[in-house]
Amino acid sequence: MKKIIFLLLIVLAALAMAWSGDDDVVKNAAIPQGATVLVLGDSLSYGTGTNAGEDYPTLLAKSTGWNIINEGIPGDTTAGGLQRLSQLLEQHQPKLLIVELGGNDLLHKTQPSEVISNLKGILSHAKAQGITTILVAIPDINPLKATFGNLSDHPLYAAIAKETTTLLIGDVFSQVLSDRDLKSDQIHANAKGYAVVSQQMHEKLKELGFTN
Repeated sequence: MKKIIFLLLIVLAALAMAWSGDDDVVKNAAIPQGATVLVLGDSLSYGTGTNAGEDYPTLLAKSTGWNIINEGIPGDTTAGGLQRLSQLLEQHQPKLLIVELGGNDLLHKTQPSEVISNLKGILSHAKAQGITTILVAIPDINPLKATFGNLSDHPLYAAIAKETTTLLIGDVFSQVLSDRDLKSDQIHANAKGYAVVSQQMHEKLKELGFTN
């Protein structure tokens, strides 16, 4: 009896090791160096709060070797991003689309249903053209949490990513904008902050298999 129990424990341990591995992280096809990657965003992608060349898309281009087109426009909304997406995709024909939008919608208290609809429209349009797309989560606007450095991603991003089976990069801007030393103001990073954003995004892209 003891021998049977011992053998069962060994089997269970082996199964536990298998389940706890990295198999839950789906590896995607690598994006080669020199490939065009499009960032569709707002002031956080544009690099408001720092100097030219210190925005995270520029830094990410240097670390990945990708040709990253930074289409971050200060003040842009999800509706604006959806409106200009078709022309950008036709012009640049990217291998990868990174979507960082929604912060201005949240600041202006746009109805969540409208934000969700616009983001879904962006994602579905890109996917219909066979373009791999990544959604970047933006912090929930909360002055109290911002004051105490405890921001967290707005839940709509995880919900959209799950519903549309879209890859999500989360907990990057929430972490950076929770640190006073990494901010130029309440809603933008500084040069050091954008460097952290670039580094963390690169790590997450590596985990997903897009780059080395």
